[in-house]
Amino acid sequence: MSESAYLSADHELLQEQVARFLAREVEPFAAQWEADGKVPREVLRKMGAAGFFGLMYEPEYGGGGADALTNLAFAEALSQSTFGGFIITVLVHTDMASPHLHHAGNAAQKARWLPGVIRGETITAVAITEPGAGSDVAGLRTTARRVTSADGDHYVLDGSKLFITNGVHADLYFVAARTGPGKRDISIIAVEKGTPGFSVGRQLDKTGWRSSDTAELHFDACRVPVGHLLGEEHKGFYAVMKNFQTERIALGAMAVGHCQQAIRLTLEQVKTRQAFGGPLWNQQTIRQRLAMCDAKTRAARAYAWHCAWRVTQGHDIVQDVSLLKALTGELVNEVTQTCQQFHGGMGFMHGTPVERLWRDARVLGIGGGATEVMLDEAAKRY
Repeated sequence: MSESAYLSADHELLQEQVARFLAREVEPFAAQWEADGKVPREVLRKMGAAGFFGLMYEPEYGGGGADALTNLAFAEALSQSTFGGFIITVLVHTDMASPHLHHAGNAAQKARWLPGVIRGETITAVAITEPGAGSDVAGLRTTARRVTSADGDHYVLDGSKLFITNGVHADLYFVAARTGPGKRDISIIAVEKGTPGFSVGRQLDKTGWRSSDTAELHFDACRVPVGHLLGEEHKGFYAVMKNFQTERIALGAMAVGHCQQAIRLTLEQVKTRQAFGGPLWNQQTIRQRLAMCDAKTRAARAYAWHCAWRVTQGHDIVQDVSLLKALTGELVNEVTQTCQQFHGGMGFMHGTPVERLWRDARVLGIGGGATEVMLDEAAKRY
């Protein structure tokens, strides 16, 4: 019998497949990826070949045609890795960038790009954040001006983006740009690497997510065919808001996975580490604090599954997902810091799993919607 009312036998089989992939292809090598600052493309292609990159996409393009529960089952299994940089490299591709093509792309756009996306041959990034606009999407300044010339209709993009995950090594970027004078006159435009006028700036040096490449992007009179517009012109703001729900459920799963792994590692530590005449586990305060961390983690996991189930039922989930993101972004910092504390000095040593989880956790209260923004989004709907 499944451990959850939401998990089917197929979900459990998928999670077992992901676990085997992590054990074979990721965990033995990911420390080197941390040093290199990137996940090898060969690994991403293997994930695509295994069917992990198109779970929710149309079968005609090579996808699995599954629902949000299946997608969460994948994100949850993936997040059992202790390497957050690897996890976010994958989740940006599957849950944050390529869904724009799935949701808003027309048949020609999907036929052109989606098969490669699903196979892991075309890695994607989403370019929204700017030096002066993060959670406030309506504040972005990158522009896309429509022009007509002898060689056809184009958008000319000018501006810059910041903190773009997969920004260095992606092949296809979904760029949010202002196409009109209104505050929300934003469009999503697909830009391929190598397009004249588009350049990748410096790779950013982050505290955590070390194996994830994060970059500045620059657009200087970058000409893109009008046929690269995803969905309707001026409607990109709403597309971004819609996709935030998928993104935030995935980030919630990532946070829960970090909590689970931190607790697992710490239980092993305190049951074997001797102090004060016995194992640390004999100290009541340690047992109780870990039990409370576990209780909160189990509750957050159940909430994530409930949010995904509500997606399958067609409900408005903005408030729930905002609360989930706020809850898990704060919880993962509480749990990983508690667990790091119980590792003592070793918890502060660079490269140990609990230290990596602790520093990777910090951004989960910031990226994808800062905690304060999420709480305000939820509060507006009471």
